[in-house]
Amino acid sequence: MQLVGDRLFNILKAERERLGLTQGALAEAIGVSRKTINTIENGIFVPSTLLALKLARTLDRPVEALFQIEE
Repeated sequence: MQLVGDRLFNILKAERERLGLTQGALAEAIGVSRKTINTIENGIFVPSTLLALKLARTLDRPVEALFQIEE
């Protein structure tokens, strides 16, 4: 359940850049568009559980390291 005022904070961009990946390369690796990666990085789009797990696996980080609830 999402509480009113909660936002999902992520460090996706920093982790992607740490690995030297472009948004396009990351998108291709997990089967989404570059725009999807961009909107997740900018906090516009909240990824599904499946997408979050794919991102975590590709970036070699646990999901909870990539995404946190910002209260």
